[in-house]
Amino acid sequence: MEAVKPARTDWHLVPLPEVLAWLSSSEDGLPGAEAAERLQTGGPNELPRQPVPGLGRILLRQFLSPLIYVLLLAAGLSILAGDVSDAAFIAVVLAINAGIGGYQEWRAEQSTRALQQLLRIRASVLRDGEVQEIDSAAVVAGDIVWLESGNRVPADVRLLSVAGLEIDESLLTGESLAVRKDAGWATEAGAAVADRRNMAYAGSTVVRGRGKGIVVATGTATAVGELALDVIGAAGGKAPLLVRMERFSHLVAIVVLVASLLIGSIGVFGWRLGVQEMLFFGIALAVAAIPEGLPAALTAALAVASTRMAERRVIVRRLAAVEGLGSCTLIASDKTGTLTQNELTVRQIVLPAGERLAVTGEGFAPNGYVLLGGETLTRPEPPALAALVRAAVLCNEGDLRLRDGAWVWRGDATDLALLSLGVKLGVIRPALLEEYPQINQIPYEPERQFAATYHRSAGGVRVLVKGAPERVLAMCAGPVEAAVEAAGRLAAEGLRVLALAEGEPAPGHDHAIAPPEPGQLRFLGLAGMIDPLRSGVPEAIAACQRAGITVCMVTGDHPVTALAIARDLDLAHRPEQVVTGSMLAGQDAAALAATLTQARVFARVTPRQKLLLVEAARRMGHFVAVTGDGVNDAPALRAANIGVAMGKGGTDVARDAADIVLSDDNFASIVAGIEEGRVAYDNVRKVIYLLISCGAAELLALGSAVLIGMPMPLLPVQILWVNLVTNGIQGVALAFESNEGGVLRRQPRDPAEPIFNRLMIERTLVSAVFMAGVLLAAFAWMLRNGWPEPAARNVLLLLFVLFENFHVGNCRSETRSAFALPPWRSRLLLAGVGVALLAHLAAMYTPLGQRLLRTEAVGVTEWLVMIAVSSTIVAVMELHKLIWRWRR
Repeated sequence: MEAVKPARTDWHLVPLPEVLAWLSSSEDGLPGAEAAERLQTGGPNELPRQPVPGLGRILLRQFLSPLIYVLLLAAGLSILAGDVSDAAFIAVVLAINAGIGGYQEWRAEQSTRALQQLLRIRASVLRDGEVQEIDSAAVVAGDIVWLESGNRVPADVRLLSVAGLEIDESLLTGESLAVRKDAGWATEAGAAVADRRNMAYAGSTVVRGRGKGIVVATGTATAVGELALDVIGAAGGKAPLLVRMERFSHLVAIVVLVASLLIGSIGVFGWRLGVQEMLFFGIALAVAAIPEGLPAALTAALAVASTRMAERRVIVRRLAAVEGLGSCTLIASDKTGTLTQNELTVRQIVLPAGERLAVTGEGFAPNGYVLLGGETLTRPEPPALAALVRAAVLCNEGDLRLRDGAWVWRGDATDLALLSLGVKLGVIRPALLEEYPQINQIPYEPERQFAATYHRSAGGVRVLVKGAPERVLAMCAGPVEAAVEAAGRLAAEGLRVLALAEGEPAPGHDHAIAPPEPGQLRFLGLAGMIDPLRSGVPEAIAACQRAGITVCMVTGDHPVTALAIARDLDLAHRPEQVVTGSMLAGQDAAALAATLTQARVFARVTPRQKLLLVEAARRMGHFVAVTGDGVNDAPALRAANIGVAMGKGGTDVARDAADIVLSDDNFASIVAGIEEGRVAYDNVRKVIYLLISCGAAELLALGSAVLIGMPMPLLPVQILWVNLVTNGIQGVALAFESNEGGVLRRQPRDPAEPIFNRLMIERTLVSAVFMAGVLLAAFAWMLRNGWPEPAARNVLLLLFVLFENFHVGNCRSETRSAFALPPWRSRLLLAGVGVALLAHLAAMYTPLGQRLLRTEAVGVTEWLVMIAVSSTIVAVMELHKLIWRWRR
């Protein structure tokens, strides 16, 4: 390979032959070996990324919190008071907390990076004479790339040819309107990026049309590479749930400070207690009230949910989607590729004279035959069939070829099904193009509902058209009623129907892109294609209905085809249950809402109408999830509460607009995601309940003790111990709790429902008041019977740790009995409880722990009594659950 040449920025000014010569390439692309060598020399086609924070930096971040500052202040005050051991213990506990939180954050960061690898942009390049789909990072200068609607441009490209190509370059220029490209455009030096119509720039989006070009710059050498540092500096957002809980923690801190001052004043001036004692009481109160372990536990819960969703082929792009999925009340799903397999096969052919041919085989591989009256055809005969197959193969952008003994393909499912039909009859596109060279095209776009190509033939220029029957037949001459009826019959059989036609361009439009006019074309026939349902979809829709989730099919396909699929899914059974785009036209918001209340199947719907349906559903109070795979779906994906893009068949634009991506394009995976979302939200509530109820019990016990003139039941270091170590370990383990069962048999929760709803408040008050009452009564009894304060606090600390061990069992379900959930289903939680208890045993029976926590060993009698007393929290909460279920 030649020496690397200096980078240049004037590619838009250089004639194409010079561009090819400079890059040592040709319109036939690069050999694979040459591309590999260039990749090795020039590096991957990637922009600089934000560096992955190391474990050390993540650990330091755990200390950047106002709540941690309060504890550091407490440590400082302990040193000033001469209590170095307390200060040392606070430091140790903070280090342990930082270790737990840092490890969870590091794991979440690693999981996020791993999931991002599944969302890499792909690029279609010409190498070794074949079009290949590769990771965009492997694109090199000199590659010939194909661009089509919905793709992101993988690198800076000098265009070689275009067909209606329009690109959104707002990322670079700020211009909201798409730029129409022209490969033959020329200008003088000084043209701005937005005016360079013969260039396509990395990161921009193909809005419509097709194009082919040569890569002139990759990675940091691209125009967008100059923006890389700004991109790296952008901060990521937090999930709304985490933001709300951080605000809640700060509010608690303010309330505690006020309460500490108030109760401290009562202690000093009312009970004549020492200022130093009240200072430490204030510190203890603050430590008790501030839910220090909550952020780490919530982050763990959401990270665990993201990983579980990925295992079920649901990739979370925005953390907010984890909690949002639990609220989903309506799913607006595409049909093709989501409910069905999107591997079309031509099943029936209807010729203009009414002859009907059957086609065998499954999928895109051309295994099967064409049958006419029971006779197997090996060539496209009669002539009417030859004309239809010729149009189907030429008006086509797919690529189907045999490579190393196996069929490989690239392109749209409809195009591939037609190419497969051609191969079954011995008609190969490359050979046909030599006889009928293509000179122009009108690429398919959903708004047009047809595609057209222009070819030179012996008789002049011919235009070949394929598309929706009603759209194509409107361009055809002669009576078309029989064709309309035939299309209806095919659609009624559940087939996707395509009409084909040919004709001559309008005078003066031999080479121009001009849509055929009414009556200009000759009808060639119909192709009926089958797209079978994905396995598991009927069961998934039934599961949605049991879960209170409304499922709507929103498709651009024929109403009869949509109804045939809807019958198999139990969404609709009669034609009047299908609403078409023409019926939606002109409906106001109230009418759309009324339609959504009744209909479940929408056919021949435009992208604009899909957006209006989503907006109407949201106004009705639905929490809407929308599936989409094309650039035309992006507005509806953004307007939805949860946008769901396809990972395999979706466009880059759809994935960028979505909140989650289905790696297998299967509707059943959405239901799996909803299930995991509900489990994640349940686990978040469980963690919050555990930590807040235990903190509230500490607050009530401390505050009540001072108000009635008792000594502090627990010291600040002891409260820190139970909050951050024993209960902190359990809180993180609880975040890994598995599905308790029946989550998809519940109705969706109200999206506006607060975390602290009536049930949460009741449970928190009942458990906190009971535990605080028992702790205070036990402490008073021990003091009354002559126990020294340190010994009484030691046993009280053990009692509270045991309370936490039993109470975590209550947290496994809000309404179901703890005894209905076998403990061995949550081995990690069992391990967490065991580790927490072992940690406290170490604190009680080792000299270091005894010195730091003011603990001491206790006898068997005390252990048995404390276990018996602490287990009563299970009975109390079981009684509350029973009463709650009875009231409901």
